[in-house]
Amino acid sequence: MLFKNPQNDYIEDSASILSWLWVFLFGPIYWAVRGVWTHMVAHFFLGIATFGIAHFIYPFFTYSILRNSYYKKGWIPVDAESE
Repeated sequence: MLFKNPQNDYIEDSASILSWLWVFLFGPIYWAVRGVWTHMVAHFFLGIATFGIAHFIYPFFTYSILRNSYYKKGWIPVDAESE
């Protein structure tokens, strides 16, 4: 998924094919690196509260979480073929 910052036309690849794997392997650390702080905190505390079960469920929602994060920041989706 490519997103463009409308203020400076910077294009960033928000998620790769293996993003779900990085969430599974690194958990809340992945969200901190990506700057999605609310999900970093939520993943951490849900992981503790559910004794780690949430850590196996969170990777399924990686793409939608990242996409919504960029939408909330005002970024615009870019068609990969137009670049």
